[in-house]
Amino acid sequence: MTKHFLGDTAVLLGRSLTHVSRSVDTIITTAITPIAMMLLFVYVLGGAINSGQDSYVNYLLPGILLVTVASGIAYTAFRLFLDMKSGIFERFQSMPIARSSVLWAHVLTSVVANLISLVVVVGVALLMGFRSGAGVLAWLAVAGILTLFTLALTWLAVIPGLVAKSVDGASAFSYPLIFLPFISSAFVPTDTMPGPVRAFAENQPVTSIVNALRDLFTQQPVGTDIWTALAWCVGILIVTYVFATVIYRRKIS
Repeated sequence: MTKHFLGDTAVLLGRSLTHVSRSVDTIITTAITPIAMMLLFVYVLGGAINSGQDSYVNYLLPGILLVTVASGIAYTAFRLFLDMKSGIFERFQSMPIARSSVLWAHVLTSVVANLISLVVVVGVALLMGFRSGAGVLAWLAVAGILTLFTLALTWLAVIPGLVAKSVDGASAFSYPLIFLPFISSAFVPTDTMPGPVRAFAENQPVTSIVNALRDLFTQQPVGTDIWTALAWCVGILIVTYVFATVIYRRKIS
């Protein structure tokens, strides 16, 4: 059964990745938009922002990486919605394939596509002056957190992809996720914010994830931020996975 599931998922993953590689707007949204935002903040607004560090791009990059993921997962909901409306799910059900492999193919496509976008964004940040003395283990920890974050948001994206009534509805859920880093420590220190805004910023998932990534990049003690970040990611992942699979089973039953 496991071999059957893995083989089916691999085939469907190849199908989804082919569609992504042919979609220019996906590439633009998932990579170019965060890069343009990074250029804007560093070269236009950076001089007016006191981040407490010599290089603002070093401070900014963790938040931009989360924005990259939030931009990319919208396409998971979009592609899933199109598959649902095209009737391809019904065709898959008539074939001897593992039913869960259809969802997992979409999820893994999101992870692969987002990791490629993240590598591109980091490459541009290096050209802009980003520097980190982090060792291999720290970079692996960064990659692990970002992968877990991508998985959590992707399973969240599956839900509107399954239940949305329109294309706009399928992808619109990602807009609050893209703006959430703006009310966090991603762009400015939270102690510069008014009281109520600061309280929200310091107790939402993006801040702990950004702080953990920033500490790993700068070789600072991560403290409790990394455990808080992991708890948020794992918690979101578990809840969204359960809801998404329940909805999917009802849809195909």
